Amino acid sequence: MNDSKYIYLDNAATTPMDPRVIEEVTKHFKETYGNSSSLHSVGQKAGQILLKSRETIASLINANRDDIFFTSSGTEADNIAIFGVTSKNKERGNHIITSSIEHHAIENPYKQLEKREFEVTFLPVDQFGLIATKDLENAITDKTILISIMFANNEIGTIQPMKKIGSIAKKHDVLFHTDAVQAFGKVPIDVNEMKIDLLSASAHKLYGPKGVGMLYIRNKGIREGWGKFIEPIMYGGGHERDMRPSTVNVPGIAGFAKAAELAKEEMDEESLRQIKLREKIIKWVTENIEDSYLNGHPTQRLPNNVNIGFRYIEGESIVLDLDMEGIAASTGSACSSKSLEPSHVLTAIGLKPEEAHGSLRVSLGRFTTEEDIDHFLEKLPGVIERLRKMSPLKKGVKYMFSDSNHENYH
Repeated sequence: MNDSKYIYLDNAATTPMDPRVIEEVTKHFKETYGNSSSLHSVGQKAGQILLKSRETIASLINANRDDIFFTSSGTEADNIAIFGVTSKNKERGNHIITSSIEHHAIENPYKQLEKREFEVTFLPVDQFGLIATKDLENAITDKTILISIMFANNEIGTIQPMKKIGSIAKKHDVLFHTDAVQAFGKVPIDVNEMKIDLLSASAHKLYGPKGVGMLYIRNKGIREGWGKFIEPIMYGGGHERDMRPSTVNVPGIAGFAKAAELAKEEMDEESLRQIKLREKIIKWVTENIEDSYLNGHPTQRLPNNVNIGFRYIEGESIVLDLDMEGIAASTGSACSSKSLEPSHVLTAIGLKPEEAHGSLRVSLGRFTTEEDIDHFLEKLPGVIERLRKMSPLKKGVKYMFSDSNHENYH
């Protein structure tokens, strides 16, 4: 790696903590050390911080304060939602509907449920990564107890038609869960308008601390309260109203709340800024680097997500060479980055395995500047050209640039 500034373009994997969040967490590590369930004043102080944090986070998705349950991660929240609902409702039915492009935190629990005599329908997606809502409605049976469709895909950034999905679930009296880990704090979410019953999120995707997540569980209007349709998957003390027993990480949750507060305040402006940078990358790369193409929906995607395929080379090589240039990007989900298998998301949208291996995900963040993007676009062509010259996938072909001068990326 060179000695210049390191440019971080992998914010979909995790985000650096915002200095304002670090300040908040540090304060509570020093001052709010009590157990929030204790009766004494130190514990009650922690309990008040927990209550305030619950209110702040709920406001970001127009939820009720008491419908927020804190977890250690988005993965844990997903698992509580899936196993909690299926365990509670197994007498009612054994059918679940999801999509073919879910995160492994959703996909793998469903594979476990299939071993327990549950039937799981994995809906296909189109070339942009969107499910067809008519396929969803046609898949519902009298045994369907849960629909779980991710809000926005972590690899290609495509945002699903949440209002339509929620309306279909409500129409058929089926619970609707969404993994909103990538979307939470980046795009507007209204659990009432979208008729979402359960929603998973994680602090470290929006400049908060790692090790903190949450599960929204709708309380009112669903079978007389959340306890009627979901049950715990862990048992212990009475924390989080018995839904997630464990001493609560109050400083981390306070940091999550601060991150949510900042996201709510800055979302509109920050979204527009990131979309501008996103479109700059997409336009320049697809116009100037031959055999490159956009993965995911051209407009119905997260503000910060760019996923571009490059034919005849492997994305892992691009990532490693960019790292040598002082730039962090990825091929897709960090949770499966060491797997030799092609991305299940990219093959689901119709890419051949060799094409899926040649994709690069660039995910922008709050601290990404236009100068960072200019530097990335300056270094990327050389990386692609160098790798294609070495590639055994297609030899004897002149690659790379269209008639546009690759220096004209500003």
